[in-house]
Amino acid sequence: MRVVILQPGYLPWLGFFDQMNRCDLFVVYDDVQYTRRDWRNRNRIKSRNGLLWLTVPVVHQPQQLINQALIDYSQNWIRKHLGSIKACYARAPFFDRVFAGLRQILCQQYKLLLDLDMHLIMYLREWLEISTPIVYSSRLGVAGSKTERLVEICRKLGAKKYLTGDAAKNYLDEELFGCYGIEVEYHGYHHPVYNQLHGDFIPYCSALDLIMNYGDHSASVLRQN
Repeated sequence: MRVVILQPGYLPWLGFFDQMNRCDLFVVYDDVQYTRRDWRNRNRIKSRNGLLWLTVPVVHQPQQLINQALIDYSQNWIRKHLGSIKACYARAPFFDRVFAGLRQILCQQYKLLLDLDMHLIMYLREWLEISTPIVYSSRLGVAGSKTERLVEICRKLGAKKYLTGDAAKNYLDEELFGCYGIEVEYHGYHHPVYNQLHGDFIPYCSALDLIMNYGDHSASVLRQN
């Protein structure tokens, strides 16, 4: 069994969903330190002027975990995000259908950032035709830190392979995985090129960009690699 362990993000990029699609079990790493200015609460969409950041304001508390981060509603960021998405994608082929579901989720006013992120992730993955089972690390009762904890999560789930991003080569202790017969695989992701609005192709946007443009055909683009 191949396992992926990733922190949740706001409207994640295609690489996030590609890892989810390539594994047998996806672990939402929700009980680790929340980091500011990271992908947990923000992502990018493509506008007429290039990439545009969408950021969910968070009530910052010291030493909080991802699953403890509270959304800050003191400013009307929902209206801003919906307005920006509409301005960027109103002419996209699947805008009406995708935007309707997106608006419904954003207007729920979730208390926790994790809940907002996961509802959006589940919505986008439906368009990408991904059905990989999902579990939360906070519900596994596994202690430890860094590589040790990743290994223990894999062991508890009976994983024989651990799929991770290429950046993990800089810090992952592969020998520790090997001690327990777990093979480490690096993603080696190659971003697909597809037709976008607003000029030349720009990679590494939110997966929302692909779905707005390809809708029911998004899964075939995701899997072309």
